[in-house]
Amino acid sequence: MIQYGASGPDIGKCQAARPFLITLLPVLAFLFAWFAGAGIAQAQSAPVLVMRIEGAIGPATDQYVGQGLARAQETNAQLVLIELDTPGGLDTSMRAIISRILASPVPVAVYVTPAGARAASAGTYILYAAHIAAMTPGTHLGAATPVQFGGGGEKQPTDEAGAPDAMERKQLNDAIAYIRSLAQLRERNADWAERAVREAATLTAEQALQLRVIDRLAPNTKALLRQLDGQTVRTTTGTHTLALRDAPVQTQMPDWRNRLLATITDPNIAYILMLIGVYGIIFELASPGFVLPGVLGAISLLLALFAFQVLPVNYTGLALMFLGLMFIAAEAFVPSFGALGLGGLVAFVLGSVMLMDSEIPGFGISWLLIATAALASAAVIFGIAVLALKARQRPVVTGVEGLVGGEAEALEDFIGEGWVHADGETWQARSTQAVRKGDRLRITALHGLTLSVEPIRDAASLS
Repeated sequence: MIQYGASGPDIGKCQAARPFLITLLPVLAFLFAWFAGAGIAQAQSAPVLVMRIEGAIGPATDQYVGQGLARAQETNAQLVLIELDTPGGLDTSMRAIISRILASPVPVAVYVTPAGARAASAGTYILYAAHIAAMTPGTHLGAATPVQFGGGGEKQPTDEAGAPDAMERKQLNDAIAYIRSLAQLRERNADWAERAVREAATLTAEQALQLRVIDRLAPNTKALLRQLDGQTVRTTTGTHTLALRDAPVQTQMPDWRNRLLATITDPNIAYILMLIGVYGIIFELASPGFVLPGVLGAISLLLALFAFQVLPVNYTGLALMFLGLMFIAAEAFVPSFGALGLGGLVAFVLGSVMLMDSEIPGFGISWLLIATAALASAAVIFGIAVLALKARQRPVVTGVEGLVGGEAEALEDFIGEGWVHADGETWQARSTQAVRKGDRLRITALHGLTLSVEPIRDAASLS
């Protein structure tokens, strides 16, 4: 007889293993689902790094953007979103930021927000350089004409006909070529970009979207991320498809070093630090031994000089400020009857006005601050003058001249000449009246090293 299938003992083994397999299958299914879910979660957990740039573009902004892009690479972020609101800033810092964006392997979106914000001047260049350019309704951009510095801060002069000279034309053409290259790289409107530089043209957010200057128009950050979900972006490392629907949002805040740099490179703060530094050192030199004014002055002056190194400073204005402060300090030591002080005050005010070019957005010195510093310096000059006048009117109380009118004490009995004690010393004295030892004497004159004295007769002795 032919038998098909397993024998009796084999069938028993299979039946015995069935409960184990039934128990194992759910466990395997759970592990498979867990690993698959973890993989999906990991794929969707690439964060979006949000940064905020507000105010003038300067060295602190460049450092802040560099830190944010470095962190985005470390955390494998899929997008860096820069929320921008700026009136413009320094050309060197702007170009450094743009270089960082162009070299970034992580896509960078620049978003002009909130309503009322702007991307003017340097902000327009940065917006054009971004992989994704977006704006909030109610914002604007443009006015990207460069401002030329001559000698550290002054605008280059034009010719007699009022046309730009050769240096201005070079700078203007360089700026136009730069922004056109950015527009062509990102496939945006290059003709309008040239108008923004050549004619200082501006656009609202809605107009910018219609003219292909920007890519997106969104009321807020969440709406923008929803619009960008699934968009393909090309960077230096290849093509990236954004998966932003469930992506966590991380905020990159400036660290303490960046905040310190932003503080001391504020033109008004740098100006105050310089004043503290100069006056502190002058006070220490005038009154050695106080130490604290000298220490604070040296630290403040070094911080101010560091800030001036990265700011658009007119060095003629800086020299005039230092000269003015030196004249004001010299007024306390040189009897110039106010000439040094007034001249120093004029030089100080002129230097303060010339120190920064107010045409650079966010890099002018407040007129109120200049006026306050000038009034404080004038008060110092007035105080020195008042003290000098009082000192001239005060009688001499020290030295040989201070002896006349003072008192002495007789060291012996004498008529004519004898010895007395005055001003801590022993003097030869002459008197026309009889003097007894211990008498109080008034000094009436000084002849060489001999005092003319007379006895002091109080009311009791006269009676």
